[in-house]
Amino acid sequence: MLFLVVALLMLGVVLGAVAHAPLSVSAVAAAVIAVWLAVFAVRERRARRQRH
Repeated sequence: MLFLVVALLMLGVVLGAVAHAPLSVSAVAAAVIAVWLAVFAVRERRARRQRH
């Protein structure tokens, strides 16, 4: 339960910061996060294929 409260608090902080940042900064940050998640997904998929 505490983890959920902390996660929601952090989400609120991040959304508040994005609301006050310029659109270009928000777009660059979103692109960086998207690339990071894509790399993570590819690495996880490769690791699962190697285990089986």
